[in-house]
Amino acid sequence: MTASKNASAAWPPLPYADWSETAAALHLWTQIVGKYRFSHTPWVNHSWHATLYVSPRGLTTGPVLDDGRPIVLTFDLREHRLVAETPDSTRDFPLESMSVAEFLQRTADLVESAGGRMDIHGAPNEIPDAIPFQQDQQPRPYDAEAVERFHRALLSISGVFEKFRTGFLGKVSPVHLFWGSFDLAVTRFSGRKAPLHPGGVPALPDDVTQEAYSHEVSSAGFWPGGGGVDEPMFYSYAYPTPDGFSERPVEPDAVRYETALGEFLLPYEAVRASATPEADLLAFLQSTYAAAADLSNWDRRSLECELGAPRVPRRIA
Repeated sequence: MTASKNASAAWPPLPYADWSETAAALHLWTQIVGKYRFSHTPWVNHSWHATLYVSPRGLTTGPVLDDGRPIVLTFDLREHRLVAETPDSTRDFPLESMSVAEFLQRTADLVESAGGRMDIHGAPNEIPDAIPFQQDQQPRPYDAEAVERFHRALLSISGVFEKFRTGFLGKVSPVHLFWGSFDLAVTRFSGRKAPLHPGGVPALPDDVTQEAYSHEVSSAGFWPGGGGVDEPMFYSYAYPTPDGFSERPVEPDAVRYETALGEFLLPYEAVRASATPEADLLAFLQSTYAAAADLSNWDRRSLECELGAPRVPRRIA
């Protein structure tokens, strides 16, 4: 396989319009699975206990202790199944066209057959005027090929996010998928408290939002489209937003600042089409972080380090 074909496989096309209905279904399905993890996991700062993780097979909860019994739920986006694993069993059901209500019932049956308990809040979060899961009876399409492309993109993106994560000595989040907004994110913290967030996120309690933004952050991520931005997009923002943030020069050239969102945006397609997609994405992460950190007077000398490399200890001199 040539280098260009390798790059195309790693950074596949993701035109949102071609799979928007499947993406919307997958978003709601991840909410159901994510809520299962959330309902059985002690609170971790900034709701990190609720997220999903990118894996070679798809998206996973990691081990969930359900009354002491470890259960892992995984969206296998290669074989297109939702899989429940325990220390002594593996069960699954196919991912295919179905309603949200049917997915909820199948997931509950799967969890219970694995010895767990499905006890979740029954409505979507961060979606305005959303239909409760049990009432959402509309059949949803499932485009398996589009889902596989989405997963391949997530694998490539998470690799760059993980590399970016290594260049920080301060508090930094895992690379994880927030199922409320359906975005893959990584967040750096200055270590200082932030002003109280005003809340107001649709279908999300204000105290959850305020806890998530309790401290100053520079956050970057990726979402596949939707919510008024109908193409896959990388984003970067700071909370609180420092004066002059939108005017700071950042990389690469395809970046724009979206005033309504208060975020820098970089189209996924611009990265995909680049001869150096990983380098372009890393430049976006580094330059937008630097804009936030400089304007907010972060102690960059104490917080930052060289990007990590395999088998090379971090220099401390």
